[in-house]
Amino acid sequence: MSTQWRTIKPSDILTSEESHRLRQRSDLMGAWLLVHCWGVIALSIALYALFPNVLTFLICAILVGSRQLGLAIIMHEGSHGMLFKTRSFNERLTSWFAAWPMVLSMDAYRKRHMAHHRFTRTDADPENFLYTPFPVSKESMMRKVARDLTGIVFLRTQLGIFRFIWGKREGRVARLKGFYLGPIIFYAVFIGGFALAGRLDLLVLCWLIPLMTTQQLFLRVRNIAEHSTMPDLTHPLKNSRTTLVSVWERMTFAPYFVNYHIEHHMLPYVPCWRLREVHKLMIERGFGDTMEIRRGYWDVLKLNATA
Repeated sequence: MSTQWRTIKPSDILTSEESHRLRQRSDLMGAWLLVHCWGVIALSIALYALFPNVLTFLICAILVGSRQLGLAIIMHEGSHGMLFKTRSFNERLTSWFAAWPMVLSMDAYRKRHMAHHRFTRTDADPENFLYTPFPVSKESMMRKVARDLTGIVFLRTQLGIFRFIWGKREGRVARLKGFYLGPIIFYAVFIGGFALAGRLDLLVLCWLIPLMTTQQLFLRVRNIAEHSTMPDLTHPLKNSRTTLVSVWERMTFAPYFVNYHIEHHMLPYVPCWRLREVHKLMIERGFGDTMEIRRGYWDVLKLNATA
């Protein structure tokens, strides 16, 4: 049983009828999330390709970086089995169009992430390392941001993943194949498409640079917001954080309802596009005063970057 459910259970939040309705998945919504994400990426690249200048490059870097984070969030949704109602769609389309572009394996991610849900912010949480360094000084936070935006964090992360998979000799080939074969196939096709169009420059400027820079910053801020500097690591409504966001924050740090994080941890079987309704129900039923809720990511960063 999840540590989140020891004191508060899903049945304390939703009626059985609401739970049944809200947990329903949709192939149409799953397809829409993927199409929307890749559509924003395509339009952003097209904007720079048609009007190449510093301003359109910055817009492209911001929007593509945010949707690359969006792909990771969509993969997270698929890892819970919630992106598509049809299981084969969920496993295949999520891997092909969300995990592989981000050089990730959904199966590997799923194993770690399910443990994160079961042991949230306990010593057994495999994702604790993302949250325990905070709060930090303002100077330390600025250095972290600088490493994000210069690609240092991306390179360190990829090297760390590779070294972990390389590991001991026994089973090495199978581990490498299991993790990297999908991304290699995706990037062979992806790079080939840009090459055929004679625009490998767009691949570098409008995909690889955002992947290594703005996406890393958006990912860091989202990670900090979800579980860092929490008021009570043992309380299920206080060891995760929901962040109420503006339109521009949804366009950058919080695509696809990822900001409703308490709601996701308490009801991990509810698709992301229904979490806003869950939040409304929790507020109406008196949970709001207990929930760790912040207004905007600037408020979260101030909490995690002390003087």
